[in-house]
Amino acid sequence: MEIRKTTKNDLNDILKIYEHARKFMKETNNPTQWGNHKPAVSQVEKDIIDGKSYVCVNDENKVVGVFYFNIEPDPTYSYIEGKWLNDEIYGVVHRIAVGQNSKGIGGFCLKWAYEQCKNLRIDTHKNNIPMKSLLKKLGFSYCGIIYLLDGDPREAYQKIK
Repeated sequence: MEIRKTTKNDLNDILKIYEHARKFMKETNNPTQWGNHKPAVSQVEKDIIDGKSYVCVNDENKVVGVFYFNIEPDPTYSYIEGKWLNDEIYGVVHRIAVGQNSKGIGGFCLKWAYEQCKNLRIDTHKNNIPMKSLLKKLGFSYCGIIYLLDGDPREAYQKIK
């Protein structure tokens, strides 16, 4: 497997992955994190244009995972009910999703992101038990609650060297 920047040609594969992820979230008692339409197609397209979208491709060059990654301050991380592990420059992962029958892909993507920046932050919905379990398994520390721009709370995690 490998990680590469997303291209516009990957859009249909990515939309199918997000569709699968929304269905999976509903099946695992997390129906509201992405609802029926998140992330919006316009957001996915913006991530690609901005060069901040990445895909995981398998040995057959099939897209099996997608995520946003960049080293940048995230405005929703400026306030936290809790405490970040440090205040140094950090990488951010958002909108991570894997396709059907893609066990281990999420971990592969997060490990890649951590290799790019040894100070990595991510957040997830309180009901996203599979993601919270993965973050714990990969050594992320729970730091507190952040709020999205629309006011929705998210559990925030960080992993440092």
